Amino acid sequence: MEYNQRPGNTAETFPVICVRQLRKEYYLGRTIVPALVSVDLDVYRGEFVAVMGPSGSGKSSFMNILGCLDRPTSGEYYLDGEPVSEMSVSELADVRNEKIGFVFQSFNLLPWMTTLENVELPMIYAGVAAEQRQERALWALAMLGLSSRADHKPMELSGGQQQRVAIARALVTAPSMILADEPTGNLDSHTSIQIMSILQRLNMQGITIVLVTHEPDIATYCKRKVVFRDGRLIHDAINPTPAIAQEDLQQQPAPEERMLIQ
Repeated sequence: MEYNQRPGNTAETFPVICVRQLRKEYYLGRTIVPALVSVDLDVYRGEFVAVMGPSGSGKSSFMNILGCLDRPTSGEYYLDGEPVSEMSVSELADVRNEKIGFVFQSFNLLPWMTTLENVELPMIYAGVAAEQRQERALWALAMLGLSSRADHKPMELSGGQQQRVAIARALVTAPSMILADEPTGNLDSHTSIQIMSILQRLNMQGITIVLVTHEPDIATYCKRKVVFRDGRLIHDAINPTPAIAQEDLQQQPAPEERMLIQ
């Protein structure tokens, strides 16, 4: 397998994500519907990539394959140099648990569990011992400023707090990458920028993030933007000057102050 090298990358530096001639087809009766057509892409460690495109462009199919939730019809997908497209169902489950942290638009928190228990959940599937699970979950909650909410249920948290719990849950297995699917889609603009500030901070610590968004302003916080249309990757460009979410937060009034202004 050959990898494209970026300037500054040594020969032994492999991309976290490498896809070659990726194709995904769905069958509607006798009709073949191509969702992805000959997609090539490398994502290196420490990148922050926005994935964009209109409805039906193929970005959701692409992210499902990256997240090992679906298989390509043909083509190759390597994650950390491992041939994911050739793995069995059980091997794919292990990859999801160990190498990928998921953050969803709808948070996907279990309502009957506490914040701490929700964050511990992926480590249960990964077979981590109980004492270590709690230690790592408390560490992740502290990173996200949620230590005081460890015993709260999701319905006792704001939308922004729930999304921060989801990010904490994505971090605890030390994944190779975080896949964030419209993580700001259910949030107001101020809280959305807060979430992007957290993701930027994590990215500065070396965590690779691939984020799906339909919001151009959210994409400005990412270091790179790829765009899908009709199943093809039609645009791939580096953002040389990403917006700094923390700076934008300082220029905005707090939510309570905005309500008074209105």
